[in-house]
Amino acid sequence: MSFTSDMRRKVDQIRDYLYGGGYPDPLSNAEQLSFLFFFYLIEGIDAANQRQAKATKRQYTSLFAGDWTVRNPLNAPEKDVDVIPKDRLRWSSWANAMSGDDLVRFVREEVFPFFASIGSEFGMSFMAQARLVIDDPTVLAQVVNLVNELRLEETDPDSKGDLFEHVLRQIKQAGELGQFRTPRHIIRAIVELVDPKIEETVYDPAAGTAGFLVAAYEHIRLANSSDHGRTTADLEGKTFERGLGDQLNHAQWRRLQTETFYGNDVDPKMVSLASMNLALRNLPDVRILKRNVLTTSFDRQAKAERGLPLDGYDVILANPPFSGRIDRDRIVDDVKVGTSTATELLFVKYMLDNLAEGGRCGVIVPEGVLFGSTGAHKELRRMLMQNNRVEAVLSLPGGVFQPYSGVKTSVLVFRQGGRTGRVMFLHANNDGFKLDANHDQPTEADDLPGLIAAFNCRDDLWADWRERDPAAPWTENWWFAESTAIEKEDWNLSASRYRPETREAVEHRHPQELLEELRDDVASILGDIEALAAEMREPVA
Repeated sequence: MSFTSDMRRKVDQIRDYLYGGGYPDPLSNAEQLSFLFFFYLIEGIDAANQRQAKATKRQYTSLFAGDWTVRNPLNAPEKDVDVIPKDRLRWSSWANAMSGDDLVRFVREEVFPFFASIGSEFGMSFMAQARLVIDDPTVLAQVVNLVNELRLEETDPDSKGDLFEHVLRQIKQAGELGQFRTPRHIIRAIVELVDPKIEETVYDPAAGTAGFLVAAYEHIRLANSSDHGRTTADLEGKTFERGLGDQLNHAQWRRLQTETFYGNDVDPKMVSLASMNLALRNLPDVRILKRNVLTTSFDRQAKAERGLPLDGYDVILANPPFSGRIDRDRIVDDVKVGTSTATELLFVKYMLDNLAEGGRCGVIVPEGVLFGSTGAHKELRRMLMQNNRVEAVLSLPGGVFQPYSGVKTSVLVFRQGGRTGRVMFLHANNDGFKLDANHDQPTEADDLPGLIAAFNCRDDLWADWRERDPAAPWTENWWFAESTAIEKEDWNLSASRYRPETREAVEHRHPQELLEELRDDVASILGDIEALAAEMREPVA
């Protein structure tokens, strides 16, 4: 069963019940739903494991076998009895038989503690700190009933994932550190540029709700699908191709599900949401760690204990927090860039250091990273250019991250090691959605597919670029700059700095394009002002 309009309507009803019942925080509501989905689905997973064990004659003990010592005597069947069969903790047992205060008390004081005790066995370590927030009896009963009506056990993993993405889409605010949900069409574009492959490890050090990991999983599946194993999916008003991965063998599937994807986040709510987002897609063994990579470091032994790759990751994909600041004495030495405490700089340095040999990275950065004039900004760009290969800079339209943030951003695509010879600049005026305060209305104007195609044949286009007539108007939304020119500009990687211009070209350019360029220039000026202000705030050594 696919993600239907009826399922969408029921999810919207859940949202409305929660809002109307006095639960206005969409982030907390999404986390609570992830817990309820887990309680619902784990019963079916347990039953499937029992059937498989019987068929293969292997030993398996049901999660619901044995007794549970009640946390609250009021939940006991009778006085002086402090245990109940674990079978009573199945969703189908309590969700269909309880209501009112009894339902709230039982779920809060028995169901949550029980699943917290077994969560780690299923890659659900986020359950350890889980608690029930929906404590209004009427609201909880309504939500439980609607989750029942979703019939998740009849839904395929992709549709479960689409359903949960619809839940996550309601999160409209940025977090305290500047993190926010990245639009899925932007994520898919970046994944296509970096092109993760089967057998490679994929990592997001600021995973949020795991959007990049999910997109990488779908990208790998599509690349390993036959013609009849491909379908068209719709998400957030845009269609895209999805593959079944029918050309993957058993060992490759196992590796994909258990030894490919890794992530962290500092926010326990995000860890919960990311874990559920992956589990709904049949990736329950992907562990999202609660960790701030800027303030903690792992040596090889610590990595081995946690089952992490010892020599870095093949692919890193991320949209790290913007505009955050960390106390200088908390920053680990590995990620330091000069005296900067700006999270956007520290994260890029961390990614540089955690790529495997020849590994690739696609990371969203605020424009200031590309042209900032502080010593830390320049040093980071120098490291990128001289010790790695910057392959492309994709300039995204202003407003892409509305309603969370109006900050102008670009995507850095680079490869570990070597030295940069030239950089391809890609400039998107439109991303397929109306660039207004909400950024949620699909439009026909979309530069991203053409820019991805240009990147994929960049070697051929480099030859065209070198053979062009410099006096002729340049009308393409891609161009190149050689490293010698970039070095002369203090390693400035802003796309507009190297855009070829002629009088004729300017006179015939579209007004929207000119406004976009003006926006870039203003952002550059404001970024320089902020960078200078930051330098002045730095204590003198």
